[in-house]
Amino acid sequence: MNRTRQTGVAVIMVMLIVALATTLAVYISQQQSLWQRQVETQFDHTQARRLGIAGIDWARAVLADDAHSNNIDHETEMWTLRLPAMPVENGEVLGIIEDRQGLFNLNSLVRYGATSTPDLAKFQRLLAILNLPAELAPALADWMDADSEVQPQGGAEDGYYLALPRPYRAANRPLVELGELARVKGFDTQTIAHLKPFVSVLPLNGTINGAININFAPAEVLSAIAQNMSLSEARMLVQQRRGNPFKDIADFKQRLPNNGIKIDDSDISVSSTFFWITGRASVNNSQVVTQALVQRSHEWPTVVWQNVQ
Repeated sequence: MNRTRQTGVAVIMVMLIVALATTLAVYISQQQSLWQRQVETQFDHTQARRLGIAGIDWARAVLADDAHSNNIDHETEMWTLRLPAMPVENGEVLGIIEDRQGLFNLNSLVRYGATSTPDLAKFQRLLAILNLPAELAPALADWMDADSEVQPQGGAEDGYYLALPRPYRAANRPLVELGELARVKGFDTQTIAHLKPFVSVLPLNGTINGAININFAPAEVLSAIAQNMSLSEARMLVQQRRGNPFKDIADFKQRLPNNGIKIDDSDISVSSTFFWITGRASVNNSQVVTQALVQRSHEWPTVVWQNVQ
């Protein structure tokens, strides 16, 4: 009887050990499979990231080649075309180049630390065309200028921002990217979205004054930077340039619809220095979007800033 019981207990123990070993083997196999998938996903993401950055470099090479061929940038150049994604092993890569010189540069509101009155007036004209409050212009100028004096008719310095439920100070420096507007008085999400197609955030220095490329400027921007130019007149110029881009400033002025329009030569150009590049890459199920602002000052564009997501 005792021997039978011992045999039964031994059998049960063996079964338990086998079950435990089987469970452990299954667990190890699952963990190994999970680890392998994680490694593969990480590898795919790394590959997609490299391809996205390669897309940025490809676009820079295209812009450099364009600089060799001519000194005029317009909407019908090869680099403006939206080409289909190029297939690569287990995925695809796409590079898109967009001009940024044809938009109103918000950083031009403040030059050498002080508010630029002419640029402030241009921005207020643009705001009026877009049916946005004129007070946004002095508020943004105060956000970027170096002093603590509040601009009249809507300005805001530290006193305003420190009184908010979550206080902070004015930046007192140029904008780096458009998202910073969310911290400026009056710039809510809807306002920023409305402004986005017409404004840029570009660095300024002694050699780069922010001249707007009239071959890319939307009609709203053209009307804002030129005194006495109606929006309908600006739209007519935009329509004309589509098949016949402006060759130089003299060509542009010859096509102005009336003699009362005033625009400074230093405010406009037919070439571009800054471009926005988007690189999209996918490898298997991993996708990466790379965005970069590049400056083409010495033929080969340099990256001002870059973001990889």
